[in-house]
Amino acid sequence: MSMSAKSAKTKKTAPKLGATPENPAPVEQGEASPKSAKAKKAAPAPAEPQYTLSTVANPESRLLNRELSWLAFNDRVLAEARDPRNPPLEKLKYAAICGNNLDEFFMVRVAGIHRQIAAGVHTPGPDGLLPRETLKLVRERTHAMLDEIEKATRAALRELEGHGVVISKVDELDKGTRAQVREHYLAEIQPVLTPLIVDPGHPFPYLSNLSLNLAVILKTKKGEEPDFARVKIPVGILPRVVNIGGKLLMLEDVIAAHIGELFKGRKVLDVHVFRVTRNTDYEFEEEEAEDLLATIEDALRRRRFGAAVRLEVERDTPADLLDFLQEKLHLNPEDIFLLSGPLGTADLMGLPVQRPDLSFPSYSPAVADLDGDDDEGIFDTLAHGDVLMHHPYDSFVNILHFLEEAARDPQVLAIKQTLYRTGDDPRLLGALRTAAENGKQVVAMIELKARFDEQRNISWARKLERAGAHVVYGMMGLKTHAKVTMIVRREAGGLRRYVHIGTGNYNPKTARLYTDLSLLTSDSELGADVAELFNHLTGSAAAEYTHLLVAPDTARSGFEALIEREIEHAQAGREAWIKAKFNQLTDPAMIEALYRASQAGVQVDLVIRGVCCLRPAMAGLSETIRVHSLLGRYLEHARIYAFGNGGMPEVYFGSADWMSRNLDRRVEVIAPVLDDRHRQDFLNIFNTEWHDQRGSWVLGADGRYEKCAGDLSAQQTFAGARSA
Repeated sequence: MSMSAKSAKTKKTAPKLGATPENPAPVEQGEASPKSAKAKKAAPAPAEPQYTLSTVANPESRLLNRELSWLAFNDRVLAEARDPRNPPLEKLKYAAICGNNLDEFFMVRVAGIHRQIAAGVHTPGPDGLLPRETLKLVRERTHAMLDEIEKATRAALRELEGHGVVISKVDELDKGTRAQVREHYLAEIQPVLTPLIVDPGHPFPYLSNLSLNLAVILKTKKGEEPDFARVKIPVGILPRVVNIGGKLLMLEDVIAAHIGELFKGRKVLDVHVFRVTRNTDYEFEEEEAEDLLATIEDALRRRRFGAAVRLEVERDTPADLLDFLQEKLHLNPEDIFLLSGPLGTADLMGLPVQRPDLSFPSYSPAVADLDGDDDEGIFDTLAHGDVLMHHPYDSFVNILHFLEEAARDPQVLAIKQTLYRTGDDPRLLGALRTAAENGKQVVAMIELKARFDEQRNISWARKLERAGAHVVYGMMGLKTHAKVTMIVRREAGGLRRYVHIGTGNYNPKTARLYTDLSLLTSDSELGADVAELFNHLTGSAAAEYTHLLVAPDTARSGFEALIEREIEHAQAGREAWIKAKFNQLTDPAMIEALYRASQAGVQVDLVIRGVCCLRPAMAGLSETIRVHSLLGRYLEHARIYAFGNGGMPEVYFGSADWMSRNLDRRVEVIAPVLDDRHRQDFLNIFNTEWHDQRGSWVLGADGRYEKCAGDLSAQQTFAGARSA
């Protein structure tokens, strides 16, 4: 951690951010000390080169297909589930993440394609494909991917069995254990089950999104068609994997084994598991909403009733039952996925097993003493220089401490903060409530439209309003995605602003799992810009920024100007390069700007974790553009934008990817790094990640990603540097 001149102390000695690859501090995956890395023999790396399927859908297009690029990203995650260097519980977790990712892909992206087709859209996308052509490719790839996720899941479960972690079948248990399971079922499971039969008096029930269900076939009178009944598996109310008498069992297997208890007097002919995915990409007329909070709550209720877009069933499900479910859910045959199980691998993320020997070694982030050498407090530290943190290697506790001290400090007059994905940590909410109760002006800009976090954000909004905070729900037609806090404090020389700008959400849980960057500063010009931002967000005041790039107002034009400046430097024979790291690159205009830079001779190096629609290394188009994708134990989430500027590099960081939605339909903040030392820290971070081998893939001109060979890991380097 690089600190100010009056350096904040750390409880662990922390060297300069971003140890260089020439002098790394490598450790085993997430190890806390280099010594343990030497003691532990690394698992062998995969011998054969690994590739993803091509993301080229239209060979004539200058752009890669967005949906295929996303599937290639999920394929890279799936490779981690197969990597012999990862412990078995982590392999299972990666497979579960792949399943969860694919669920969201269907709920949003595939649902969106269906909606385009239903609306009669015949306009090709940026890559030249019609919606129906994209859907055909997506269906082919997702059928194959679900099979591969299942295989990886079963392989991880078999490996766990070799270590004594076994998920048993009820019919494999001895008589005494089965009796214990039945007792548990009757006492703890059956009371929350509701059998729903379908007959002339009982219509086919509504099947909620991502619900896991049992299709129960019941015998009727001789010669009549059997009855169909549905029993919802109460995942969420109960764990998917239950521990009964020391035995791990799948919840659906326990219920199926005792299904006769729900249908006494009826003969059960057959039982099959199935799962439904629905469209959750709801829309609403925001401009017509008198009460945005009430409108969002209504939209959340309507989300449950979106059209079905996928049906997953067991491979041995009878054809007549498949036809019945297909008809009731209004699906095409191509939207039915026959699987061997278990269905819904995302539920296996939280396997109830505590086996540190089968997981990544625990890692404790560095916690800074931000009160300074004389314990004068965090504001005194920041008055002498900025503090830069790299999460999760530097603990998010430091940001919570910043807010908690502000809430208690009698000289603090106001706290203003944007909140996108809040999580459920009580310290952040507690700090804001304490500040409001202490009479400070607290302004919380809470984004109610943060997909899948809407309900939690509504709950936060109400709690803060009750505490006396000013709660603002966002700007009309835009999502507020910026990660910014401003604290106004009375000091001897007058009022002073203290600012936090980050790349990640104010969510302590994800801050332990995602890599992000945070800057704490008292720079007066940045403080003035952030004050302009909040006045614009809360009062719709016109804003003029000296340093910040703010979407949708100045970010796109600012980035384009920075790229054009590199082109001018290259044409004049001066040093010209672009080094950028972000999550997704899909905006056609930004891609075309990078193509122009490449054709002018600018070296462009991009680290893009997920979707990339740019085609690198194409003759005459993008010969000087290289694209890497970095995965690992932690989700790479930071955004860095660096420009050579003729030998005087400029570096920016913030909340925005290069996507149309980020640049045009969201409030985003991208800040310059003004301190020379921290500017070099950012470049060190990028360079270390660029040289990563352990989790990196290289995108080729053919649209395929190739896995890098080697064990040098950027994430291990950063973790080891903090622990050295």
